[in-house]
Amino acid sequence: MRDRRTTALISLVLAASLAVFTGPLPAQAEAAAQAEPNQVQGLTVVQGDGYATLGWTPVDGATDYQIERTPVAADDSATGPAVITGVWRPNRQINNSSPTFADAGFNPGARFQWRVRARFGDTAQPYSSPVSGTTTPPWGDPSIPGENLRTQWETTLAAQYTSDVNEYAYTAAIDELSDRVRVTEIGRTALGRPINMFVIGYPTPAATPAAVAATSPLMINCNVHGNEPGDREGCLIMARKLAFSNDARTIDLLSRTTVLIVPTINGDGRAANTRGNSTGQDLNRDYSLIRQPETFALVNMLREYRPVAGYDGHEFGNSSAGDLPMLPPRHQNVAQSIFDESQHMIEGHMYTQGAKDGWWPCPYGCNGGGNVGLSEETILRNTLGLKNVVNSLLELRSSGGTTRPDEGNTANNRRRKTYSAMWTFNQFLDYHRANLKEITAARADAITFQVSNTGRIVFRGSRPIEAHPAPHPGEAPPPLDAPRDGQILDDAPCAYKLTEEQYHGARTDGPAGQRTTVAQRLAAHGWKVVKVADGYVVPLAQPERGLIPLLLDGQGVEKLVDGERLYPTVTGPHSGQLVVSGVTCLRDATVTGPVRVRSGGTLIATGSSITGPVDASGAAGVFLTDSAVEGPVRIAQSSGPVVVVDAKVTGPVEVSNNQGDAPLVAANTVSGPLQCSGNAAAPVNLELGNSVQGPKSGQCASL
Repeated sequence: MRDRRTTALISLVLAASLAVFTGPLPAQAEAAAQAEPNQVQGLTVVQGDGYATLGWTPVDGATDYQIERTPVAADDSATGPAVITGVWRPNRQINNSSPTFADAGFNPGARFQWRVRARFGDTAQPYSSPVSGTTTPPWGDPSIPGENLRTQWETTLAAQYTSDVNEYAYTAAIDELSDRVRVTEIGRTALGRPINMFVIGYPTPAATPAAVAATSPLMINCNVHGNEPGDREGCLIMARKLAFSNDARTIDLLSRTTVLIVPTINGDGRAANTRGNSTGQDLNRDYSLIRQPETFALVNMLREYRPVAGYDGHEFGNSSAGDLPMLPPRHQNVAQSIFDESQHMIEGHMYTQGAKDGWWPCPYGCNGGGNVGLSEETILRNTLGLKNVVNSLLELRSSGGTTRPDEGNTANNRRRKTYSAMWTFNQFLDYHRANLKEITAARADAITFQVSNTGRIVFRGSRPIEAHPAPHPGEAPPPLDAPRDGQILDDAPCAYKLTEEQYHGARTDGPAGQRTTVAQRLAAHGWKVVKVADGYVVPLAQPERGLIPLLLDGQGVEKLVDGERLYPTVTGPHSGQLVVSGVTCLRDATVTGPVRVRSGGTLIATGSSITGPVDASGAAGVFLTDSAVEGPVRIAQSSGPVVVVDAKVTGPVEVSNNQGDAPLVAANTVSGPLQCSGNAAAPVNLELGNSVQGPKSGQCASL
């Protein structure tokens, strides 16, 4: 378990580069010297992208502070009434010795005057001296093609959300006008609407999904619930800036990685303003089962593009909660390294930056949140965690409330949501850029842990989340979803065996005419499956081991099939030659002698040591993980999957002329050459390099 880092993280460069500071003028400073008792001093305002950060010196004993905003002309004369737009409370940030408040909801580009006053209980104290400033206009020069693009939401000043027709036109225009952007259709909704994804890189995005994967991309899923569009609007605006801005931060970011943005996975629900898709399915309860075409498309994209980090955008109806409730993947089958890094992104970065910029991030459910943020593997943040992706849920508080009293104004509320989402997603980009080494290390640790097939299987159960932000806890953390009786399997099997009917049989779940088989769904997840004489075998010695039993075990809460558990056939010492025909599973075995896999046989070896050569010719499948081999390893002419991960081999390794999908050869230590040739698909390493003392040649030269 890696210790959480406590070093200070970088500020949002975008906000800093655009910020406009306004503070007390000399006359105001003179007035401040004659302050009334308990009058707020030192008010400053820094303009951000769709928000303004107010900061002030705290008043001893104050219960909270009210923020007042007044629209003003260029000469600072009022053009409208003063309104209380926010209330700052000491428990809303990790740092209450330096209060800040992100005032949002106004139309960007307008000019305002702000004042702040302390309260003792219900008793208001004198207002601070006023500070005026012009807010930052929407990004993009109206006279420059590309930069001048605007969404329907922007052109109507938040009176209307962007329609699907307008979204497609806007997306196509960005694609046409920016070399940095490639818009790809990853699938279609149940009613046939395109599901588009921005692929953004500099000077151009990598040409293929595999090439994009090599850049350690990050992904933002913006709108899964059709009636929660705030994140989507923020994503569309952010995509424009990434496509056309020439500021140093954007160029540096896109030169180092690829940004994947899926604006609307649920186009049918967005068009109908419904939570679910056109069949009524809540898509955020379907990312493991992938019964719906929308979730199938996204999971298939994850397999192809392999993002290392992600954010999933939602809205939350509790008006008492924080501005930006967040939550990591909590399912107990998620590798510890992924959970820790996701928590560090939230607690170490988002809470810290929120305190600087005036937003209130907190755990999902931080104030009267109820039964939220649990461990269902069907929820995207948990599915992503089980796929070894550092990630978080984002919930935009969809209503105003006591801390945002002006947001009964519909347009103001919509703007506050959208620009708070943009703040979060931009912080996510900066976190990825500053912490990519730690993110990829967490992913590597997770993959090597999962392929070892060690530890218990939990079918439903969450990791605890503390009531943060510390040291000023919120009123309520998300509830603990502890495993119940029958939801833990201490003795994990080696693999699951499915019948022909289970694997290829017709399904009744999913929309009529668009139903997929278990075979198609496992392929979309990217799992290796071995064809044997009487069925299909799915070994657990794979990178997504924590998710496999949840779909294939009879104890699974939301399973696809009730597969047969296959347990190890060889454990402990074995002297002499080991001949593999059929399915042979080694776990914690010590083999003194050669291992020969006959034609049609399947070897699954985890946590074992072999003193002697391993020779597999014409095998149905070979899985060699978390094991040591004293001798050469040769895997040739296999008809099925080849997985060699986190193995220590003293001798040469040859992977040649295998006819299945791409062999997985990753994170191995080889004291000898690594040679790959003639495989139907070139071997891959999932960006986990091999340490090889001899030459790497052929198809494995870059691994």
